[in-house]
Amino acid sequence: MVELGGCNEVSSRISLMKIEKNTVVSLIYRLSDAQGNLIEESADPMIYLHGGYAGTFPKIEELLEGQEIGFETNVQLEPHDAFGDYDAELLRIEQRDRFPEPLEIGMQFEGVPSPNDEEDGAEFIAADDEDEQTLIYTITDLAEDRVILDANHPLAGMALRFWIQVTEIRLASSEEVENGLAEDAMGLMIGDQDDDTDYDNLDDLISNSPNNHPTLH
Repeated sequence: MVELGGCNEVSSRISLMKIEKNTVVSLIYRLSDAQGNLIEESADPMIYLHGGYAGTFPKIEELLEGQEIGFETNVQLEPHDAFGDYDAELLRIEQRDRFPEPLEIGMQFEGVPSPNDEEDGAEFIAADDEDEQTLIYTITDLAEDRVILDANHPLAGMALRFWIQVTEIRLASSEEVENGLAEDAMGLMIGDQDDDTDYDNLDDLISNSPNNHPTLH
């Protein structure tokens, strides 16, 4: 009976735990566009380290601060609170004969856009400099002689509606705090790239093409 009482006490402390800095939070969610059209519903909980570690959107963190297991709410995020505004400078139009066939919509390549634009279109540089941010370009459309690639997040420029519910809260380990990441972290699945995936370098591929011409933009 003593052991049972001890277990009940631990369970009570866990159920009363509040979300605060350096807690690991598990959420279930539904994600819709501003018109209420369902984009994604979580099959597995989203798990993140709370407290400004960029594990989720800051506005969602603000709403969850001080809440307990079972808390649920609806929130709308404008583009600047979510995946940002759509940036037309991240769109690339390339000649199809520069790419190895077969090509499919959804294929991805890495590349680095140059800050200098030329009159005949944006020039791009190879991702050799560690200071340069490598972007992942996704083929979004294919024509007979052109390939359309986009490095914007698929939900960039969209206002998003979230329904979220807290399912679990635990204290983060010292290692998780040091790393700034929950050990079992799981984020939104929309547009996520696997850090272990090796992408073909878009700029190397184009620069090595025998049909290398100025990039259209």
